[in-house]
Amino acid sequence: MQQKTYYPKAAEITRDWVVIDAEGQNLGRLATRVAHILLGKHKPTFTPGVELGDNVVVVNAERVTVTGTKTRSRLTSKIYYKHSGYPGGLKSISLRDQLATHPDRALRDAVWGMLPHNRMGRAVLKRLKIYSGPEHPHGVQVKKDKE
Repeated sequence: MQQKTYYPKAAEITRDWVVIDAEGQNLGRLATRVAHILLGKHKPTFTPGVELGDNVVVVNAERVTVTGTKTRSRLTSKIYYKHSGYPGGLKSISLRDQLATHPDRALRDAVWGMLPHNRMGRAVLKRLKIYSGPEHPHGVQVKKDKE
């Protein structure tokens, strides 16, 4: 007996919109849940290497929390780096300042760390929309997350 591996066709892939409220949720646990949905691991037809995931809208990103045994030191010791491409253009910002000024970037970096670092991961990350407040422009096509 030969078993055939199921490979979903492009016409069979349906992408839903999922809204996740980040208010009071931990940064890492929220990022894990978002990456899980973006990759499509919650679907029974999940196949590695195929983009089956849903579109995710995260609201209230400014109210995400960071917990743990070293929370105070983690907020200052975790540094995000970016480079402008010019000599001497290395910029750094701590997690505390990142959450205060651009909380969407902190969550996006956490989700990116849980996705494959290749062409598929970059395409999957484009389906993530993060908003600091409760308002978002995707009201028509969105359904609420169950949790």
